[in-house]
Amino acid sequence: QAHLVESGGGLVPGGGSLRLTCKAPRMITSEYNTKTLNWYRQTPGNQRELVASITSGRSVNYADSVKGRFTISRDNSRKTVYLQMNSLKPDDTGVYYCNYNAYGTDYWGQGTQVTVSS
Repeated sequence: QAHLVESGGGLVPGGGSLRLTCKAPRMITSEYNTKTLNWYRQTPGNQRELVASITSGRSVNYADSVKGRFTISRDNSRKTVYLQMNSLKPDDTGVYYCNYNAYGTDYWGQGTQVTVSS
């Protein structure tokens, strides 16, 4: 069973919205509650870039390119982190991954493809 499982990607026209979901089936809830959770995206030929993060205390940070359009949130009881993406642009196209770090090791999901048409 994977550490993280993303879903919710798809093809959407510019200006549209998507909600990505990432579940952590292998983590116990008490451990999940302590983790900072991150969403990254990767486009062909580029490194993964951090899009949004949320701490255990629910402090959030966003890449400048998505501020005001994306919202990250978490539901600890469901061990789930969300990324609500509004006003999508073609530049938002990529594979989106969720991530956390535990004891110096990064854990990743398999990714979910987001494609925004112009």
